[in-house]
Amino acid sequence: MREPILVVNAGSSSIKFSVFETMADRSLSAGAHGQVEGIGTSPHLEVTDPPGNKLADGPVAGDGYAGGIAAIHDWFAAHVGSDAGFDGVGHRVVHGGSTYSQPVQIDSQVLTALEALIPLAPLHQPHHIAVIRAISAIAPRVPQVACFDTAFHRSQPALAQEFALPRELAAKGVRRYGFHGLSYEYIVSTLPEFVPDCVQKKIVVAHLGNGASMCAIDRGRSVATTMGFTAVDGLPMGTRTGALDPGVILYLLQHERMDPEAIEQVIYQRSGLLGVSGISSDMRALLASNAPSAKEAVDLFVYRIGRELGSLAAALRGLDALVFTAGIGEHAPEIRARACREAHWLGVTLDEQANAKGGPRISSSGSAVSAWVIPTDENLMIARHTRHLLDRERSR
Repeated sequence: MREPILVVNAGSSSIKFSVFETMADRSLSAGAHGQVEGIGTSPHLEVTDPPGNKLADGPVAGDGYAGGIAAIHDWFAAHVGSDAGFDGVGHRVVHGGSTYSQPVQIDSQVLTALEALIPLAPLHQPHHIAVIRAISAIAPRVPQVACFDTAFHRSQPALAQEFALPRELAAKGVRRYGFHGLSYEYIVSTLPEFVPDCVQKKIVVAHLGNGASMCAIDRGRSVATTMGFTAVDGLPMGTRTGALDPGVILYLLQHERMDPEAIEQVIYQRSGLLGVSGISSDMRALLASNAPSAKEAVDLFVYRIGRELGSLAAALRGLDALVFTAGIGEHAPEIRARACREAHWLGVTLDEQANAKGGPRISSSGSAVSAWVIPTDENLMIARHTRHLLDRERSR
């Protein structure tokens, strides 16, 4: 395999990864991908090739992130047949704060800066840092690159990034950051393949998955997004509340006598589709259910999409296209159809047959605002950033 790039996305109990081969023209070709699950309990490695054939499926000897990274490293060395190892490693890092608006090669100074951002993303940042350290320990000469989910939104106007809080809190970093930026950046990069003139227009992209957000994009740049200080704001999600009156938090503290840890559980793990339905956080299960509470959860999800779409169209001062992406956006035609019908007032006219087939265009030919289904690929975006940055550094 030629100059392979490893892309890593670390979670609380898993390490998801993909391998990309560098082609002669410096483009990238997807290779094996997989994950180590059960970190901290019973770690297990699974690897598949691009068509989905299983290449590995078994327990991991070591524990923790170090054990998971060692398992990935050992599998790659044994089965891919490259003595050189990885040419570079790209990391999805949730939070880049106000410092990082571009991918950056990781050194001790960058790592210290990422650690300082832990209070802004306590559920994500520590895992990213643990994996970065694990790779440094096992392959210290392999360059690592941090690609930030917040970076794409740094182009927003200053007002769009502000809360109406005392200035001293804003100076400490309490502001709107936005997330899913790597997904939005990928959509912008691939949009010309579907709509050549659309990249210069006003677009709302709906990244609808277990984590869900929407972004207003004007001529390829983020101008507003539904997520804010954390990845819990905006749309209701699989288990997260979405937008919540801060007075609710005060109520839980003062009258329900919940401590911060219990409140964190409520807003991140017990709410959203799961909390409203009482059945599941999985949209597929809710759409298949006849339970009234499942219908209510779906209805709320669609309603919030419609409200946020109106807000984002206002931020754009118009709308030319609506793009659906991510797990629900790409695979739930009923949700897309309902969202498009709710957006008829904005000029979206749904093509029912095209939507049932999955697009890519799902609006009628005469629709004033076009609607599309475009698969996202955050891992490829990270790999591209890593390849470009390493090539640029080596050419100096």
